Amino acid sequence: MGILDAVILGIVEGLSEFLPVSSTGHLILASALLKLQQSEAHKVFEVVIQLGAMLAVVEVYRKQLFARPDLIKKVCFAFLPTGTIGFLLYKLVKSFFQPSLVSYMLIAGGVAFIVIELWMKDRPATTHTLDEISYKQAFSIGLVQCISMVPGVSRSGATIMGGLLFGLDRKDATEFSFLLALPTMLAATCYDIYKNYTVFHMGDWENIAVGFITSFIFGVIGIKALLRFVTSHTFIPFGVYRIAVGVLFLVFLF
Repeated sequence: MGILDAVILGIVEGLSEFLPVSSTGHLILASALLKLQQSEAHKVFEVVIQLGAMLAVVEVYRKQLFARPDLIKKVCFAFLPTGTIGFLLYKLVKSFFQPSLVSYMLIAGGVAFIVIELWMKDRPATTHTLDEISYKQAFSIGLVQCISMVPGVSRSGATIMGGLLFGLDRKDATEFSFLLALPTMLAATCYDIYKNYTVFHMGDWENIAVGFITSFIFGVIGIKALLRFVTSHTFIPFGVYRIAVGVLFLVFLF
């Protein structure tokens, strides 16, 4: 991996972590395009740059993280299903990381986005602020997030669509997804480090640092851009994008 590869993957991780398009899927597909092997060292790189994206959430929401303790409790409650199932099925989840599966899940998720948006068109939101979210809604969104363990589904996409289905408006569903990313990504990254600490000496730390910083910068950009977008648009364009990307990769790469 060269510096340019690290920058490209940092951009991909930073933007796609919060857009409903699957960051893991896009990293796998981008690595395939760049002809980078999924070696142990490469997995270390991907784990560490996720922390850069997570830091972007802290930067954007730093004023809210301690000012709204009840909301943070709901976020932690929403994390319980994913944390429990992810811990129990860690090895099985890791075996899913295949580019062809990513492509199929991108397409399936794109279709789901379009169907859900059309179904929700005449069903107004019942919850209009983050503080109004109930523990039942939070836990239900957390259950939907479990689906995102399959690469290509998209963690943010699953939680945003879950939020819409359980009565949140687009902006609140999106913001709750960002906040839910914190415990989810932190737990997943720390557990990955714990399970694979023996390979961290193989890391190319110069490229990792570049990828980390790039991921942080574009994570902040991605969060702010998506919040602006959802105030006046549906998620149907993301559904179309996912289908197009999935089909293109199936046609040209496999």
